[in-house]
Amino acid sequence: MTSPKKVYVTTSIPYVNSKPHVGHALELIQADVIARHYRLTGHDVWFQTGTDENAFKNVLAAQALGLSTEELVTRNATTFRSLVERLNISADDFIRTTEERHKRGVIEFWNRIRSEDLYTTRYAGLYCVGCEDFYLERDLVKGCCPDHRVAPKRVEEENVFFRLSTYRARLEELISKDEVRIVPIERKNEVLNFIRSGLQDISISRSSERSGGWGIPVPGRPSQVIYVWIDALINYISGLGFGTNEDWRKTWNSETEKIHVIGKNVWKFHAVYWPALLLSARLPLPNELFVHGFLTENGRKISKSLGNAIEPFEYVDRFGTDGFRHFLLKAVSPFDDGDFSMERLSEVYESDLANGLGNLLSRVTSLCAKSVFPGFDPSVQRPSTLSEVRGLLQEYRIDEAAQRIWNEIARLNKEVAHGKPWEILKSGKITELNEVLARWIDGIHRVAIDLRPFLPETSQKMIDALNTRPIEAAKPLFPRIE
Repeated sequence: MTSPKKVYVTTSIPYVNSKPHVGHALELIQADVIARHYRLTGHDVWFQTGTDENAFKNVLAAQALGLSTEELVTRNATTFRSLVERLNISADDFIRTTEERHKRGVIEFWNRIRSEDLYTTRYAGLYCVGCEDFYLERDLVKGCCPDHRVAPKRVEEENVFFRLSTYRARLEELISKDEVRIVPIERKNEVLNFIRSGLQDISISRSSERSGGWGIPVPGRPSQVIYVWIDALINYISGLGFGTNEDWRKTWNSETEKIHVIGKNVWKFHAVYWPALLLSARLPLPNELFVHGFLTENGRKISKSLGNAIEPFEYVDRFGTDGFRHFLLKAVSPFDDGDFSMERLSEVYESDLANGLGNLLSRVTSLCAKSVFPGFDPSVQRPSTLSEVRGLLQEYRIDEAAQRIWNEIARLNKEVAHGKPWEILKSGKITELNEVLARWIDGIHRVAIDLRPFLPETSQKMIDALNTRPIEAAKPLFPRIE
């Protein structure tokens, strides 16, 4: 018997210049569903997330608050870690880029880059601090960064450059042939158009003086720190032990399915810079990039930089972890932008969870208690009947997968309503009632199995309720919210 294929799932790592917002929660939850799905299908999964702490914007944020940079990043990294816990994210590791293990990995990676791919030159360009990236005039919108809507500053300094231009043909081949697969197809085409328009060499260091001395120094060049985006990308292997020991080879290899879950604003770094750097360092490439859209408020991207960030904790407090997860997984497209509001979340919670799933379990278990339904043998395996759910998850069509489950919930609710079980109970036909209850209980149990990647707490509560003998009336899964 062959061992299960290893799967490595990562999120991008957010800046910690401020607290997390609901967009960060979206990516964490999406990645968690993918990781849980692969675990449940028998794969050996490692799931990593973390925080990006070496950005100059962290220095500026700390100065604005009268804090040291270290104090600010530690405080906010702690909040990001608590969000991972509150959302019930099944991460195996949480890496901070100020950790020594990461610094060792970055230095080791830098030293592996082909010497012919590096050169030093003086450079002048338009720099957006919010993006931590240079822009060409043609990429600006009315003279402003298209993401942060502020005019970039002109910066002139001497930096170390990476010969990205020499990898254009190879990157185009890798992506067009899906050797590095990008989902959805619209993002793949966007990346290919970017590559085909011509790649310029990129600056991969910054002036230590301009960066306030914050960052990882370039080996042999104390006047330079490694560009934060290059530093950040290396977390995907430094967290596995790269630069510290050889354990990373067990995961970052040609056999493991390596999946990056990222936002649509950072594909340039993950789909272009990262593979080129890995090729230069002679290391394996990621296999898949699942690129999600933004959460918006009245059609406008939710962002710390734009000043409309919505913190997720109050929504978790109000709707519960699984109530919040459900909205982001079923009511938001995994690929396109989706609007977020208290009103929409309340509507979905009420219709899908309180009236839909919660009502189904409550009605059927109440009937079981009244008829003294003996229950079923919990040792009997009841696999999912919805094989299309698994297929949709492997294509990252998370909302469609969730909708398949809710179609089954609606079907069961309709069957219960049409079956008029209360009349059967009233007439005293317990044997007849138990026959239909057995069918409904089995259906609910299968729904619970399918829900495990999406709503893990709720799934377990359902399974526990159905595994009692005899079955008792279940407590409300989703209490009504005023």
